[in-house]
Amino acid sequence: MHGVNTELIVLALVIVTALGFDFTNGFHDTGNAMATSIATGALKPKVAVGLSAVLNLVGAFLSTEVALSVATKIVKIYDGKTGQAAQGVQPSVLLTIVFAGLIGAILWNVLTWLLGLPSSSSHALFGGLIGATIAGLGVSKVLWSGVLKSVVIPAVVSPIVAAVVAATGTWLVYKITSRVTGSARERGFRIGQIGSASLVSLAHGTGDAQKTMGVITLALVAANHATTDAQGSPVVPLWVEAACAIAIALGTYSGGWRVIRTLGKGLVEIESPQGMSAEASAAAIILSSSYGGMALSTTHVATGSILGTGIGKKGAEVRWNVAGRMAAAWLVTLPAAAVVGWTCFQIARLVPGLGGPLTIFVLLLGACFWMWLRARKHNISPDNVNAEWADETPPAATTTATETSPAPPRATVGVGVKGSAE
Repeated sequence: MHGVNTELIVLALVIVTALGFDFTNGFHDTGNAMATSIATGALKPKVAVGLSAVLNLVGAFLSTEVALSVATKIVKIYDGKTGQAAQGVQPSVLLTIVFAGLIGAILWNVLTWLLGLPSSSSHALFGGLIGATIAGLGVSKVLWSGVLKSVVIPAVVSPIVAAVVAATGTWLVYKITSRVTGSARERGFRIGQIGSASLVSLAHGTGDAQKTMGVITLALVAANHATTDAQGSPVVPLWVEAACAIAIALGTYSGGWRVIRTLGKGLVEIESPQGMSAEASAAAIILSSSYGGMALSTTHVATGSILGTGIGKKGAEVRWNVAGRMAAAWLVTLPAAAVVGWTCFQIARLVPGLGGPLTIFVLLLGACFWMWLRARKHNISPDNVNAEWADETPPAATTTATETSPAPPRATVGVGVKGSAE
């Protein structure tokens, strides 16, 4: 990459792509907070995503303290003390690494959304950056101890802890309220669901929007357009905060109905007491871990909590086959995003000048458009997000839906529906 114009164009592409990732983060993770409230009827679907969007927007402005942590804890591409690219990292290479890593994260988010599988957007971002860093700078620039402490261990421990806490809470809730019946009991639990789900949404906005703020600020550092404080460290500009907050809020408001359906209907047949227990457990774990400086995946915590409510309620149906597909997606999130990040960096390096970044950007758009078309063949919307769950889950390639078809369309993997689609 040579010349000011080329660098500015690439910087603009990185910023647009980062906001695109933020948008996918929003619609991919809406279900973490609102799936159970929608499933139990505590909130109408559109009201739920609207409330979650507002709280994500507010949460994004609450703090920027960990915005650049992804570039210092996972890979050695940024020096937090000098506020510049790490020693031995060319600014143009840093910019391309960030760009390729974002593409890996976005493609994984959209693919798992298509399949209706909850997965961690943060881990997808980590994976994309790791793959691109290996391609551009070598394996030595990856902080493997940081990957173990910040990604692998929390990914294994957090859903287990969340399941145990939620199972215990669910058992206690049913035990304590066993003699309480009627509409007052149901109404009380639904109100509790709304409050606890709101906390999860606020925490999600505070944590996940910051990662995108950090990525954009990192790109500004690489292009020598970053604002620094008195110590020389980069400051997240207000326009970056606002853009990321709006992007994640818009993504949240768009729904992400496929993942919401899997969490709300596919994993456990959930009732209001279970929904409140799941969201309260998730909120308590996420907020307490944030206070202690540990960034957990809201997806892993929320999914573990929902699974725990099925374990904690006697006679509840838990679909372990769905849980198994989720676990498989979690296992391959980081390496899959890393492969895409590595590949995109190699493509960008092979094509000279501006052609490299433009090529991988076009590939991103084409892949996302193709997956969107696949999703349209069996649409999940507010109208059928709570339809009865079907166990039949053939591959997406066999899914068709036509106006003249006498039978309802069959579902893509993880989003089984009995009933007509929109």
